[in-house]
Amino acid sequence: MAAQGEYQRLEDGEEESPPGEEELLLHVTEGLQDSWHHIKNLDNFFTKISLRGPCLAGAQRCPRRTAGGGGAGTAGARSLTPPNIYHFHQKNGFACMMLSDVFELVQFLFVVTFTTFLLCCVDYDVLFANRPLNHSQAGAAAADRGKVTLPDAVLPAAQCAQRIRASGWIIFLLVMAAAFWLYRLVKVLCSLLGFWEIRSFYIRALDIPAEELCNYSWQEVQARLIALQRRQQMCVHKRELTELDIYHRILRFKNYTVAMVNKSLLPVRFHLPLLGPVVFLTQGLKYNLELLLFWGPGSLFQNKWSLRPQCKRAGARRELARRLARTMVLLGVANLLLCPCVLVWQLLYAFFSYAEVIKREPGSLGARRWSLYGRHYLRHFNELNHELQARLSRGYKPATKYMNSFTSPLLTVLAKNVGFFAGSILAVLIVLTVYDEDVLTVQHILTAITLLGLLVTLARSFIPDEHTVWCPEQLLQRVLAHVHYMPDHWPGNASRAETRSEMAQLFQYKAVFILEELLSPILTPLILIFALPARALDIVDFFRNFTVEVVGVGDICSFAQLDVRNHGNPQWLSAGQTEASLYQQAENGKTELSLMRFALAHPRWQPPRPSELFLSRLQQRVQRDAAAAGPVPAVLPDGPLGASLLSDDSAPDALLASVLARPVLSASGLVGRDRRVAQPCSTASAAASVLASLATPLPGRSRGPPGDSPGERPRPEESVSLSESRLRSLSRSALLGEVASAEMSLHAIYLHEVRGPRSAARASQAQHREMPLGGWAEEEEEDEEEEEEEAQTTT
Repeated sequence: MAAQGEYQRLEDGEEESPPGEEELLLHVTEGLQDSWHHIKNLDNFFTKISLRGPCLAGAQRCPRRTAGGGGAGTAGARSLTPPNIYHFHQKNGFACMMLSDVFELVQFLFVVTFTTFLLCCVDYDVLFANRPLNHSQAGAAAADRGKVTLPDAVLPAAQCAQRIRASGWIIFLLVMAAAFWLYRLVKVLCSLLGFWEIRSFYIRALDIPAEELCNYSWQEVQARLIALQRRQQMCVHKRELTELDIYHRILRFKNYTVAMVNKSLLPVRFHLPLLGPVVFLTQGLKYNLELLLFWGPGSLFQNKWSLRPQCKRAGARRELARRLARTMVLLGVANLLLCPCVLVWQLLYAFFSYAEVIKREPGSLGARRWSLYGRHYLRHFNELNHELQARLSRGYKPATKYMNSFTSPLLTVLAKNVGFFAGSILAVLIVLTVYDEDVLTVQHILTAITLLGLLVTLARSFIPDEHTVWCPEQLLQRVLAHVHYMPDHWPGNASRAETRSEMAQLFQYKAVFILEELLSPILTPLILIFALPARALDIVDFFRNFTVEVVGVGDICSFAQLDVRNHGNPQWLSAGQTEASLYQQAENGKTELSLMRFALAHPRWQPPRPSELFLSRLQQRVQRDAAAAGPVPAVLPDGPLGASLLSDDSAPDALLASVLARPVLSASGLVGRDRRVAQPCSTASAAASVLASLATPLPGRSRGPPGDSPGERPRPEESVSLSESRLRSLSRSALLGEVASAEMSLHAIYLHEVRGPRSAARASQAQHREMPLGGWAEEEEEDEEEEEEEAQTTT
């Protein structure tokens, strides 16, 4: 791919960077009188103050450099570089984090020790009664001489040690395991000091007690960080920290990865014989990609916040690409050499983690989860882990219902008959066991009962509920409302097998996830050696063309700037506002949707001028469409139908149900019988009506305190039939968060409905009259149109 852009440096609008100053410093004045006076590496600091979930091994390491100068109060300055303000918050504080790390070490030690014991210290001939046990102890009862106990099957310590020493393969694996365990131990001990300083920062600077940390949301922690910057001028590069500054530091590398997945730059999609199109992205492959690009030796970044200088020069792109391709091959060879060790660990960990669950709940393998590729494909720019998890969790049930709406008649017939035969044999064995318990002593009888039970449970999971009726188009709209992204060819084709198979790449079976992780040690080296080097030049160009340097923040992905002018897509209502070429545009409207989500989640954030203009015009269009659709009466009628659609729903679900129900109710003819229902309308106009009723002001207009901000959204009691008792039970911040989530879902539906020209298939569908959700024709409206045409003809 030819170079189409150049590395850019963006000056901060508020304050210039001090001359010659390249470090990112967080300065706390002497007024706090605490142990932190200079905090280097704000990326680590902010990340440490907040992430839920363990960080990748080694991912937080970076070279340390001392701060030059610093003025008064720098004596005894100490660096807060051990990981993470965001990790710290999301993992619920110091005690939970350290206890989790300790148990992780103990768990690894247990798996290695227990596996070695099972391999070398158990006499299986005695345990399985294949060899008679020699009872030579005096006083042993004659009746007990044929009975085998567990201690009888355990070999003496000397014999066990001899077996271990006789196997060079076991010794090699034990040495590798010991080295990795010691590395993890040192890392845990080092992180202990860093997290203790973060704990002190929470208590003294943010005034959040350790025991109350779990009761504070990340938005509250972030607001206190911003307020602390105003009082203490912690960051010497900027007068004020914004929400976007903090997100850029926490998600610097994550935004790059999301952008590369969005631009289809990473080789994760393959076409295999018999299997067809497949997507392969596992934790192991993701770890190696991050090692190559972000924090490993020879990566494109020289530290946590800056690209290497040669990456910023177009003249060095080919040499850098050759070097990167060579590093990819070497890393692939290293993975190939370590494959046996990693594969053994993956097999052992999977067995100990899932064996009991599969025995207890065989159907758990048929449950679904969002794939790792799906999480990157569906992730917005500048979206934290807990925000993404909350959004995908809301979409889990609709996605599960949509995938369950597809059934195979052939597989159903096979499952019914397999379940019948297996169940018949199992019933006979159970009856015999109840009649005489001595049946259990028959060899392999328990094994047969267990396997038959698993087979019956597995067969039942493939038999659909005959009393359930699904509408795939409607379910797919519900999925879109939460995940916000959908390929162009999905709407109108929800019932096609191709759509289901593509959805399965985002929402995969748990069994497929386990299988992919088990195959990862074998397939990851092959991808690194054969598939990835061909993309080396494209990757180098991507980092140069889509990296900007923001004073006070460092090098970030330009897509994360949420700048519609540079990365907007004209098909997503940004026509006339964007100067981006096809190469610079984000796919699937990711820039516009990410901007909308961030603006709704942070109503006091001031977007860039082009982005603010886009939001303003979008809101004006929503108001026009809402006015054309007429006033918003009761969203749903009283009675069983409204109660059914809104029962047990949260605020976002109630808003969505109101939008999705209005076209259905219009098509069903309820409008003519009950004028309390809104007039006939499409999904887009229904979404516009509800959005207009919320009357959210433009993001960035409000700069006052959070409690008195006019930018806060009013409660939607007048526009949505929500339970008043539920509203009273929710705190104001929690309610506003739910409403913001619902607003984003409505905007996602609206943007997908009214966006510009799409694929040829969608364009052909757009020639016809827009149909309500599910493709139901409004027969009464058609009759009225025919009568009007006849009247005009007669006149």
